[in-house]
Amino acid sequence: MSDPAADFPYSLAAPPEYAGPLPEGADVAIIGGGIIGICTALFLARAGLRPVVLEKGRVAAEQSSRNWGWIRTQGRDPAELPIAMEARRLWAELARQSGEDIGLRQSPVTYLARKARELEDFAEFAALAKAHGLDTRLLDAAETRAFMPGMSRGYLGAMTTPSDMRAEPWLAVRALARLAVREGAVIREHCAARGLDMAAGRVAGVWTEAGLLRADAVLVAGGAWSSLLLRAHGVTIPQLAVRATVAATVPLPLVHDGAATDEHIAFRRRQDGGYTLAPGGLARLALGPDALRHARHYLPALRASPFGIGYGPAAPAGYPDGWRTPRRWEMDEQSPFERMRILDPLPEARRVRSMTAAFGRLYPALGEVKLHKAWAGMIDAMPDIVPVVDHVEGLPGLTVATGMSAHGFGIGPGFGRVTADLIRGAASVHDLTRFRLSRFSDGSRLELGPAL
Repeated sequence: MSDPAADFPYSLAAPPEYAGPLPEGADVAIIGGGIIGICTALFLARAGLRPVVLEKGRVAAEQSSRNWGWIRTQGRDPAELPIAMEARRLWAELARQSGEDIGLRQSPVTYLARKARELEDFAEFAALAKAHGLDTRLLDAAETRAFMPGMSRGYLGAMTTPSDMRAEPWLAVRALARLAVREGAVIREHCAARGLDMAAGRVAGVWTEAGLLRADAVLVAGGAWSSLLLRAHGVTIPQLAVRATVAATVPLPLVHDGAATDEHIAFRRRQDGGYTLAPGGLARLALGPDALRHARHYLPALRASPFGIGYGPAAPAGYPDGWRTPRRWEMDEQSPFERMRILDPLPEARRVRSMTAAFGRLYPALGEVKLHKAWAGMIDAMPDIVPVVDHVEGLPGLTVATGMSAHGFGIGPGFGRVTADLIRGAASVHDLTRFRLSRFSDGSRLELGPAL
């Protein structure tokens, strides 16, 4: 079996898979070739429209390929849960239609509890799951030991959802991109969007480094870069980019065939027989102008989990919230998006050591846990840990789908279909009120979603 991580992380050394001249026009221009942009393009093409995806680097080269690979319904925000359930169904359909092995497997997602408060949270979600017909189960201490044998730690209990899934992100999103192209979407890599073209008070296209792409509708799905592009057009969105470190082990004996997490370690079985490891929910925020500007929006999350995030002194040069990253530029000059084709942060060596040791302690029978490689990604985070999926008031023709807050990969096909309907003006089968952009400016009290 080929190693699913062999060509990861992506680099610009690989030639673009989607090259060629820019089309003169599109029905919808999509800024960002990650999971949300690609899935939206697929469903727009299926609806008979001509979407063009503009990707500054390579498809899925940033967070869409750097995540944990969980496809979960478990633990979702109540507003997200129906979309996550639809996404899980769509993953099975799209994997079959792609004709490629993306490592998609049904395997349980399990949360492990060491504290009574965690069990209370599990019970609350289990009630929600039952109302939606989801097969989430609560386990007591003895059932947890039997369900996940071989662990050195004892737990008060667990919550697990047997019907959840996993897939290999670096394979899956590119497979969906090829499927979207076969169905009529156009993708252009190494083609940064510099900003919006406006005419008669509405969006008329996108200025790119290759020239103007005319379009009646534009979607900003740029992940960690979305806020920077929107700010250049007077749209403020309190999105921050936080760094998350991940690692892949070499193939190991099977200890658990699904995904699980406690407060120290998160892991899932991979297609090649290894495990993807990450710290249990911990990410790192490098302080920059936007972090200070939007701090008030994040106070509720900080109070709820003061140690859930680490802080760095300054965002690195060229990053979306770097101190010297330009906030304004002309459409005929190089933009920050061209200067940073692929956002490729260094993994935190200390985190890599600690999470590898934590996995080894949890399963001592494995002996020494050896790593194949480690990497990091920048998560587009929102203050309430749920995304923005909405039209932009005051800029007709502009839609935003960003701030997936580390949930984007698993829920991507669901939000892609929802966003395609939103752009087309089709009635949604889901209530999207929770994801409105105006919740940060209309005086609403922010309700925190689940952190994982």
